[in-house]
Amino acid sequence: MDVSIGTGRGMKGKRDRFEAEGRSRELIVFSLVRESKCSECNKELWRGEFLFKDGERGLCMTCADLDELVYLPSGDAALSRRARMHSPLSAVVVRFSRARKRYERQGILVSEVALEQAEAECLADSKSRALRRERNAGRRAQYDRDLVAQMTGEISRLFPGCPPKVAQPSQNIRRAGAAEGSDALPPASRSRRKRSPLPWSRTFATVTPTTTSF
Repeated sequence: MDVSIGTGRGMKGKRDRFEAEGRSRELIVFSLVRESKCSECNKELWRGEFLFKDGERGLCMTCADLDELVYLPSGDAALSRRARMHSPLSAVVVRFSRARKRYERQGILVSEVALEQAEAECLADSKSRALRRERNAGRRAQYDRDLVAQMTGEISRLFPGCPPKVAQPSQNIRRAGAAEGSDALPPASRSRRKRSPLPWSRTFATVTPTTTSF
């Protein structure tokens, strides 16, 4: 869905121009960790301000023609997803973490109209989304209980001398077993599984404690 704002240099026109110049629709904007300067207008850019890299040049938002976008910090997945869907032009904001030595996502830049539309949609269905989260939490809790019972029985079968209390799977064992997946998981959780299912015996072999008396 395209949302044009203002007159003249509309968001859609900017997107078309960026695509004609070979730029991706999902642009990358850097949140500065130290002072810098715009290569075009020589504007001083302070720590925390945004910089767009155009080849070797670092541009402020005005010179990059992205000054009409507004910043939406990370934290609300539904709001971010909808704002990006409605915004004809968007950018991902990243910041370098000295501790982790990598760039980490901080939020997105979207058109103001798209953000307002996304906020209205999130407000309209906030109750239904809360109920869905509650249902999914209940399913995950039931899945965890079923997984504990199933893995306890399998541990007892594989290790007949294992005391009942020891046979209770630890959190690490449950994580390894959960990689196999289950139809009891919500669809969104199942879709995030990347690895192929592991046989039960291989799952236990990777996490069985090294000190046992059975």
